[in-house]
Formats: sequence, structure tokens, C-alpha cells
Amino acid sequence: MLKIAFDSIYVLDLPKDHRFPMLKYDLLPKQLIHEGTCNKENFFSPEFLDSKDALSVHTETYFQRLLNLDLTPKEVRKIGFPLSQQLIDREQRIAQGTIQNCYHALNHGVSINIAGGTHHAYADHGEAFCLLNDQAIAASHLIRKGIIKKALIIDLDVHQGNGTASIFRNESSVFTFSVHGAANYPFKKEESDIDLPLPKGCGDYEYLKLLEQYLDPLINEVKPDFIFYLSGVDILESDRLGTLGLTLNGCKERDLKVLNLAHSKGIPIQCSMGGGYSKDLRIIVEAHANLFRIAQHLYD
Repeated sequence: MLKIAFDSIYVLDLPKDHRFPMLKYDLLPKQLIHEGTCNKENFFSPEFLDSKDALSVHTETYFQRLLNLDLTPKEVRKIGFPLSQQLIDREQRIAQGTIQNCYHALNHGVSINIAGGTHHAYADHGEAFCLLNDQAIAASHLIRKGIIKKALIIDLDVHQGNGTASIFRNESSVFTFSVHGAANYPFKKEESDIDLPLPKGCGDYEYLKLLEQYLDPLINEVKPDFIFYLSGVDILESDRLGTLGLTLNGCKERDLKVLNLAHSKGIPIQCSMGGGYSKDLRIIVEAHANLFRIAQHLYD
């Protein structure tokens, strides 16, 4: 059974100017249940993150200051959300949800977090709506526990996973692969193991051809025991914060390529949603929902 991490705490009570991007977290599970793709049994509420897991990736100073709501105004501005206990609780549940996803994926092939993809969180600071790096924490957990030896992080959000690249810069047990808009935030990029920066307006054909060229050989070369997939839908032409030009169908084909490869090679895969900022909320929800539909079809 497909298991999906979701908790009501994922949906924050924020000031009006911050609220719109958060609405998808509430609407997506409702849509999936309404259309019959999922039922309530597919969803689970994550527990709180163990501090040992957080500290395997983040510095103790940063993590403790985060828990104590002790960040400076400048640090809070860099994160982009007003700092609150609810926000810290949310981030811990998201990261723990990704860890719990991993165990479901090990047993059933795939699992998805309706949130996460917090790839801008560095070891010692947060930025761009990211406080704790959920997939980095989960990869470190699996490796530290001896459950896997090699992880591959496939980051297809329109923004480079700068925090993830920095965290694993000198870590051979985690391979980072990022395909992103060259002109997108962060404007000072980190160095992933492989970075593919794309020009403005890159559309379905060029994007999917590039994935066809790279993904299968990459998986064969890296030989991961586990794949993390960051499936941001901010690659859409309609996205307010993106610079690429993919259609809804192109975005769906991207997800199909990634899940098909993991499924055909028998490699467990954990997916975190990442970004999506189109003006029309229906487009965001539809683009994200396609990932769940594909997962249910492939792994049924």
C-alpha cells in the first residue's frame, strides 16, 4: 500500500501574504481522496523528529537555537516565514515523515511526503522557506543505521538544492543530482555531484530528452540502494518563481520517468513534493497529484 506522510500541522496559520503557497498541503489530500486515487488508509501522521537524526545533518548550535526560537531577525528574514513554535513543530514532523516514508518505501517500493523537499536548509542555517533538510536527514539516518550504503538524491525542483549539495559535498555515500533553472534562486549555486543548469524557457522536449540521457546511466553508475526524489512542480511555464517552460503533461512525464526507473530496477524511492507557485492553485494541485497517481498505478 502507498503510504503518504501528512499531518494537519503541515498547514500553517500564516499572515495573508504567506498563506497562498501553503494551501496546496490541505487541498492535495482532499483531491486524491475525492477522485479515488487514495483513501484515508494511505495517509499517516508523522511523529516528532529525534534530535540524533537532526544532529546527524545540522549543527547543534543551529538546531538548539531553532528549537529555542532564538534566531536573529536577519536569519528569520532569510528563511522567509515568521518564526513560531508551530513552524518548528511542522519542520520536525516533515523531516520525521520523510524518515518514516523511507521505511515504507523499503517495504513497498515507494512512499511520498505531502511536504518536504526542504533542500535550501544548510547544516548551520535555513533559507528560502527551508529550516531542516528532510531528505538529507533521512539519507543520513538510513546510512547511519546501516540500512543502506549508497543514496542517490534526484532533485528536479526548479531551484538548485544548494543546502543538500553543501551538506553532502564531501560525503561519498550520497550522490546529489540537480536539474534546475540556471537563472533561478539560489543565484550563487553550490556544487552538486552533477548539476544541470537549464536556460530560461526550456520546455518539455529538451527537458525530457536530458533526463532520458542522464538518469538511466547515472543510476547504473551510482548503483544506489535507495533513491530520494524531489519532485517540485515549479518547473511549469505558469510558475511565478520559475524560469522553465514545461507543460502539465511534461511535468507528469518527468515523474513517470523517475518512478519507472526506480520501479524497473527494484530500487526503493522516497518522494518529497518541493515547490510549486503557479497563480492558479488548481494547476499546482493537479501537477502534484500526478505523482501520486503514477505511484499508485506502478506499485499497485
